[in-house]
Parts: sequence; structure tokens; C-alpha cells
Amino acid sequence: MLEASGITVRYGRQVALDDASLTIEPGVVTGLAGPSGCGKSTLARVLALMLRPRSGTLTVDGDPVLRWRQRAPRELRTRVALIYQQPRLAVDPRLTLADVIREPLTANGRPDDGRVAELAGEAGLTGDLLTRRPHEVSDGQLQRACVARALTLEPRYLICDEMTTMLDASTQAHLVRLVNAYRERTGAGVLAISHDTILLNRWADKTVDLFDPADQKQP
Repeated sequence: MLEASGITVRYGRQVALDDASLTIEPGVVTGLAGPSGCGKSTLARVLALMLRPRSGTLTVDGDPVLRWRQRAPRELRTRVALIYQQPRLAVDPRLTLADVIREPLTANGRPDDGRVAELAGEAGLTGDLLTRRPHEVSDGQLQRACVARALTLEPRYLICDEMTTMLDASTQAHLVRLVNAYRERTGAGVLAISHDTILLNRWADKTVDLFDPADQKQP
């Protein structure tokens, strides 16, 4: 399990997240609801080992996280993947979509063009799109590449931070199906973060409201 307990994050005197706890179980889609500004994205970054909290603990399959970002062991970092809300802020604009998908493989010394092509096809990206750069494709096409990138190293936990926001209905449905297929095949745990309660009701096996103290303290 991916378990966060008593997570508090502060920026100076501003409290971005206060004593939040959450558990993500393998094979389960956990929804995380709450209004804008309540700390959902902050918690997502902590869970992805990208942001060190002021206090609290995080464990990945029983292994405590003691270091964060690039200081964390690679084997631990690659168990969790994060899909951002705004794909244009999550990619290097100089890269082609194929390069975007390939990034984790390259960083881990495992270049595999076959894997890139396979994931691109599953994400609904045609060959001509793979040679284009972010400014040459739509938000939906770029987000498809970002989802494919998140799956390249087969993470144990997938955090979807408002993954489908502002995308058309067909792209939303395709990305949810893609994540669900990955979960069913690998047994990965999924955290679906959204303010869209209708989406969470359809997608999540259970939902926690970060703004509700009773839910925030869930075991």
C-alpha cells in the first residue's frame, strides 16, 4: 500500500496541507475530492515523492520514504507515477511526443522504441503525432502522451491529478479506460483526484473528501 499519515506542508507561514492521511491500495481506484485550494495537488506531489512535507510519514509497500525527489532511491521513486492536470507544464516543449513517452526509459537506461510504440498506440496516438512537438498538438493529444509516459516503467501506484480536466468527453473516456486497463492488468493502485463528483462516482471504488476531517483521518 501507499500510505501517507499526518502530512503537513507549509510554504513560509502558509499552510498548504494540514495533518492529512490517505491510503492507496493495490488494485483499487481511490477517489480524492475537495474544492480548489484544499491541498489535493500538494498531497499528490508528496505521494509521488516530489515534495517533502514539513511533518508526517509516507510508506510505499511498507518501505518508509526518507529522502525525496532525486535523492530518493530510484527503485522507490519508480513505484509511483504522477499525471498532472496541465500537460503543457509537465513536458519539455523541445521534445517530440515520442520523446515525451520515452523519457522515463531513457532516464533509467532502458531505451525501448517498441515499448514507446506500444504505449502510444494504446493511448490513441498515431505515428504522425509522435513526431510533433507539444505546440503542434492539442491538449488532449499531449495528455495522452503524458499518460503513456506515466505507464512506461509500470508503476505500482498511479496518481491522476485532475487528469481529465478541460478535455473533451471522448478523450476523458479513453484515458480513464486506459488507466483502468492498466490497473486490471497489473494490479496497480490508482488515486483519481478530481472536483468532478460525477466522474469519481463512476470511476472510483471509494472516495475520500480531503476537505472533510472525518475522511481525511481515514486509516
